[in-house]
Amino acid sequence: MNFPLVLFVLLLVTGGIWLLDYCVLRHKRISDGTEPWWIEYPKSFFPIILVVFCLRSFLVEPFKIPSGSMIPTLLIGDFILVNKYTYGIRLPVANLKIIDMNAPQRGEVMVFRFPEDPSIDYIKRVIGVPGDTVAYRNKQLSINGIPVQQERDGDYKYIDGTAYIYTQRLRENMDGNEHDILVNDDMPDIQLSAVHQFPNRENCTFDREGFSCKVPEGNYFTLGDNRDGSSDSRYWGFVPENHIVGKAFLIWWNFNDLSRIGTLIK
Repeated sequence: MNFPLVLFVLLLVTGGIWLLDYCVLRHKRISDGTEPWWIEYPKSFFPIILVVFCLRSFLVEPFKIPSGSMIPTLLIGDFILVNKYTYGIRLPVANLKIIDMNAPQRGEVMVFRFPEDPSIDYIKRVIGVPGDTVAYRNKQLSINGIPVQQERDGDYKYIDGTAYIYTQRLRENMDGNEHDILVNDDMPDIQLSAVHQFPNRENCTFDREGFSCKVPEGNYFTLGDNRDGSSDSRYWGFVPENHIVGKAFLIWWNFNDLSRIGTLIK
């Protein structure tokens, strides 16, 4: 369900009834008459819907993490807040940028509309910006031919369905942005059979040792922090600029782990 569209329709309906009553209907009611329910309820909900619509469209929007692709940074069940204006002000529903501000930077966690199905929201880490060449071979990420600094930070285990997954935790430093990632040496760098056809695929080369992609203008390359448990730009391609939703910055709730409340997303 396209919730922003539903919210926009509700705003138009309740606002239209409020305006109709203010301009026309209230003058026709007798002075001691009561408002009919179909006027009273929309008028009551209109200011609430207006505030929620403006907050979600221009300031912050809540999301829930549904998968483990961003473990250990984000866990399944985390409720997060996304900054809607840091990458520019966009028209609601149409997602058309009207005020340009900051561009996504390497290392930032970004929410965007899935290129293959824009009705679905994805969250990944920005790895490559326009003009970058991103390579991943033998579990080593490189950007423009320079290996990204990584340090071993112990082991990590998590539950995937009913199975325990044992991996290595690495501390990655990308342009001064330090964050943890997971790497499983038993998994290939890329599963070639899972690579899709996607726009600008000719910018990429794939083989059993990994891949290399040059990011085209107006696009971004993303990876999950759970490097061997993520469907990301390796498989379905680049993120167009007009698919960007915003920058994830805060975990505001998790029913299974209250200690995560208030955690900043790095």
